Amino acid sequence: MKSELEKIPGVGPNMAAHLHALGFDTAESLRGQDPQALYQRDCARCGGILDRCVLYVYRCAVYFAETPIPEPEKCKWWNWKDKPNQKEDAC
Repeated sequence: MKSELEKIPGVGPNMAAHLHALGFDTAESLRGQDPQALYQRDCARCGGILDRCVLYVYRCAVYFAETPIPEPEKCKWWNWKDKPNQKEDAC
């Protein structure tokens, strides 16, 4: 049976475990969270830089949690990749 977090598009057992380790158990608990801050906390927790797709999943998950009727295309984590000219701090 899927966990509550696995009901979020793009979140499978591995990403659900990451979110659980950060203290989240439901989609609702992600409301108001900063995906970049989640990514940085997760990098620190794991002791190194995680793949950027982890950040993209966090962006998608927070969007899904905060949006009453999410757009289908925005529920695909790969649509949350950095834009070519967008630079964000790594961990």
